[in-house]
Amino acid sequence: MTGLAAAFAEAWDEVRIHKVRVIVSLIGVLIAVAAMTVITALGDMARQANAEHSERTSGRPATLSVNVWSETGMVAAEPVVTAYRELVERHSVGYASQVGYSENVMRFADGSEPISTIAVDPQYGEMHRIEPLHGRWFAAADADRLAPVLVVNEMFYQRLGAPDLRTNPTVVITGTRPVRATVIGVTRDAYEGEMPGAYLLTSHLDRWEIQGLYASTPTLELWVPPDSADQLTEVVRSDLVSRLGDDVQVEIYRADPEDFDVIDSQLQWVVRGVSVIALGMGALGLVNIALVTIKYRVREIGVRRSFGATSARVFFSVMMESVFATAVAGLAGVVLAVAIVKNVPIDELIGGAVTDVPEFPVGAAVQGLVAATVVGALAGILPATVAVRVKVIDAIRF
Repeated sequence: MTGLAAAFAEAWDEVRIHKVRVIVSLIGVLIAVAAMTVITALGDMARQANAEHSERTSGRPATLSVNVWSETGMVAAEPVVTAYRELVERHSVGYASQVGYSENVMRFADGSEPISTIAVDPQYGEMHRIEPLHGRWFAAADADRLAPVLVVNEMFYQRLGAPDLRTNPTVVITGTRPVRATVIGVTRDAYEGEMPGAYLLTSHLDRWEIQGLYASTPTLELWVPPDSADQLTEVVRSDLVSRLGDDVQVEIYRADPEDFDVIDSQLQWVVRGVSVIALGMGALGLVNIALVTIKYRVREIGVRRSFGATSARVFFSVMMESVFATAVAGLAGVVLAVAIVKNVPIDELIGGAVTDVPEFPVGAAVQGLVAATVVGALAGILPATVAVRVKVIDAIRF
């Protein structure tokens, strides 16, 4: 036990005495560990951004989209809407929303303009991760308001003159019974140059007889557990067919990408591969410098052997020099990675804002430290083997 402690002490003294050599040899490892941790953090944020984008466009896992149609013509909306509501209540679906697409003429201060509108239920915002830039999304209490409310996109908001939402700006929805609607929220444009668009509540359509330039049979979106998606698909289909009749076709499919987990797994493997390559490059530099250094330490090692140091003692102390050094370099690399992740706007670098920013990948930091230590041990084996072969007579030649 005393010999082991002495070997550790010798290794640490060598690292402390040859600080400049150690620093130079470990710059590559420090950068590699920092890169490994930062790359892992970037991978986590990229996967989160990809997941959030998918949920905004297609819905959260698993979102079932229900469409009803007939080969003989358009299906009347009223019985379909009634069947949707009864289905949601019967199966106690916590998150469900009717979705109806239309176009309504809205009157602005400088004239009227047809606006693409989507009629939804309040749960639609949670199902599609909609977070308004200004104002708020629909709440359940909005269904009982004395006037319809709208959530509009940025282009609509600019068309309205970008008013302060606290002043309750309004716009007139024209039709057989024109009605003045209040804008309560503004969402981000889906893409640059998007035309003005608005969301309104499904319950407000009938109450104020809001009729668009065209109307289609609404669809129904259900957010259900992924494990139950296939079973619920058959249950919902048979339920709707029994209520609407055999002449009605019911189409149900998953709106969210089912292969997202596969893509996510592949992305993780890519991140790991890049990290291993980065750490391997740092290890190569360490091995090269360590081998060159051993050639200049022949006298020192020969003298130690002459005073009774065994081959195992020399091997262990030389290898532990590398382990200690890489552990310190790994710790410095993790500190550098934390500073980069916390102070650099990474969400802008990956091409979009991340709502639920992942925590700093502590696991990646631990992996970086462990990997640096293992690399130090592996990188120290070859120099230690060369040091063991040094004989006492070699010290005389130097």
